[in-house]
Amino acid sequence: MFDIPTADILSLAWFVAIWVGYTWYADRGVWRKRSLRAVMHAHREEWMRQMALRDNRVADVNILRNLLQGVSFFASTTLLILAGLLAMLGASDRGIEIVRALPFAAGTTLGQWELKLLVLGVVFVHAFFKFTWALRQFNYCSVLIGAAPKSTDNDYARRAAEVSTHASKDFNQGLRAYYFSLAALGWFVHPWVFVAATTLVTVVLYLREHHSKTMKMLLPGGID
Repeated sequence: MFDIPTADILSLAWFVAIWVGYTWYADRGVWRKRSLRAVMHAHREEWMRQMALRDNRVADVNILRNLLQGVSFFASTTLLILAGLLAMLGASDRGIEIVRALPFAAGTTLGQWELKLLVLGVVFVHAFFKFTWALRQFNYCSVLIGAAPKSTDNDYARRAAEVSTHASKDFNQGLRAYYFSLAALGWFVHPWVFVAATTLVTVVLYLREHHSKTMKMLLPGGID
């Protein structure tokens, strides 16, 4: 670790601070009430209220099946990526040579290379845990749909919607890890490219989750 330049340490600190800070802002701060997640939660509550009034809930089960397929795909893909990162650790010398051949790439030592791969590994381990927990929560939601009495019990619908929203939150956090892993690839070129990519990814996520055209259309009375 002693051969890690200060620029690499600072860029990594920026990466961690931005990721943690944005996650808190989007998922725990008071501002999340004006986010895509909050808007979709209102639609989920309406979905569960309508579900509780139906005798035939095949459509609801199919919706959950589609959600589960998406989460399962990303969970499986994450395992493959982790296996690839382990393989890259075993071919560090060759990887360093490839990076050094890139134009404008900063010099890379073995310690730097292993640190960068370790950070990517931590990112995808985090994503895997998020995807698998989302998968379990969507399964719990399917049980709630199967057990839902036919009634206008809004409290039951609210609780089922909360479970679905929590599953969606963890799925979104797993996807967010993928976005930030793309930013981390810039670290292999230069620490300041890493900083710029991290900042750009955060701006893109913010615009999509808080000011996108899709969000405006999902709002009650949304207009083009």
